[in-house]
Amino acid sequence: MAIGKRVTVVVILAMGIAFLQTSGPSAEPFAVRHIHGTSHGFLALRSTTGSLLASGDQAQVARGERITNKVVFRFKDGSIHDETAIFSQKGHLRLIAYHLVQKGPAFPRALDMTIDPPTGQVEVRYTDRGENKSEIEHLDLPADLGNGMMNAILKNLEPNTLPASVSYVAATPKPRIVKLTITSAGLEPFSAAGAGYKATHYVVKIDIGGVEGLLAPLVGKEPPDSHVWILRGEAPVFVKSATTLFMGGPIWRIEPASPVWPEAH
Repeated sequence: MAIGKRVTVVVILAMGIAFLQTSGPSAEPFAVRHIHGTSHGFLALRSTTGSLLASGDQAQVARGERITNKVVFRFKDGSIHDETAIFSQKGHLRLIAYHLVQKGPAFPRALDMTIDPPTGQVEVRYTDRGENKSEIEHLDLPADLGNGMMNAILKNLEPNTLPASVSYVAATPKPRIVKLTITSAGLEPFSAAGAGYKATHYVVKIDIGGVEGLLAPLVGKEPPDSHVWILRGEAPVFVKSATTLFMGGPIWRIEPASPVWPEAH
């Protein structure tokens, strides 16, 4: 079969399947099993080979049932990743507001995205070949939106509820809603200060959906899976992740960082 005809057939089949697909599971928010409080931690962002790319901070402030979680990475090349999520933990995890800023040579374009769940408005301001552009969409945002709160969601997951899915607004740069499917790859050992532990390894797959999702593997744009390790228990804790910070970006490792004191101490 000629390549042109084969692509045409694939497109027709993809369109047919997309139209025949039934709706997925209802987008219910995740129940709160562990109450989040105020905390501040240090993070390191590394390449897959271990090279340090950026130092980071995660500051979480709890005011009753309202949580503000801010993650900032400062790259060696001057780039900045600044992400703030405000969410409620009243019975269920619900996103209230979200703001993401990315700029500098580590990113293909400067990006400033805000999500306002109460109104459904998503605004993405970005640069394209030096030109400032803006995309504003009013989306039907589902109740299980997970932007900026994936670690909170994973800490509250019940093992017997997997696989699970969560909605996510991706900037492509046009904002669009995708589904993240969460599965478990089992327990993996690690140590801290000589003590041994076992973390649950979660695999997060982006489901683009529709025609674009079916054709993504053919055009080489299928997003890579993300991986997150959580130490479960009465007080779950993030151990590390291997993920992208932007659509089409490389896999980077994020790990807690320990303070290093001067020799005098």
